[in-house]
Amino acid sequence: MLRTALVLTLALAGPALATQEYILPTLFDVARVAPDDVLNIRAEPSASADIIGTLAPDATRIEVVEEIRGWARVNSGEGTGWVSSRYLDYRTDVWEEGALPQGFACYGTEPFWNLRATEDAVALQQLGEPDLTMPLTAVLSTGVFRDPTRAVVAEGMTLTATPQACSDGMSDRQFGLRALVVLQGDRPRMLTGCCSVQPRD
Repeated sequence: MLRTALVLTLALAGPALATQEYILPTLFDVARVAPDDVLNIRAEPSASADIIGTLAPDATRIEVVEEIRGWARVNSGEGTGWVSSRYLDYRTDVWEEGALPQGFACYGTEPFWNLRATEDAVALQQLGEPDLTMPLTAVLSTGVFRDPTRAVVAEGMTLTATPQACSDGMSDRQFGLRALVVLQGDRPRMLTGCCSVQPRD
């Protein structure tokens, strides 16, 4: 009897229960905003909070790093703010199995560093160190549908990016991926920071 009830419940729930929509951080497009209007970015997750920026009605690939009660946290300039989630549609093409989104990049301080990945290489810049370009050997994922957790394996380096609230220490921006870089070779060392999937201009 209990088994029959469970099967019936799952059947009635349909694909909503069977398909995980998204895990943050991921990218969204602005939707349902009039062509002559804008989507306001507010200082707090409230319709009465100060407006600190706007998104165009046709803006695409907006990174959302957190959601609270129908509000989505996005980055704007060097700061962070909130937009109403009802005006955002999530993209299904962001976290593909064994791959990185096009805008994937990581940053850190102490020392300052940044990392960018292409289809075949990883480029690492560190303050006071020579720039490194390392052949990319693998991008590993968990196998969980649309899970952003990644391990990026390159010649002499491994980066792990884990969904977790993160601050880069350089701005008021908030990130949704915490980064750990392990460098091998003659002088093994570890770098920590944050990653973003916000496309670069």
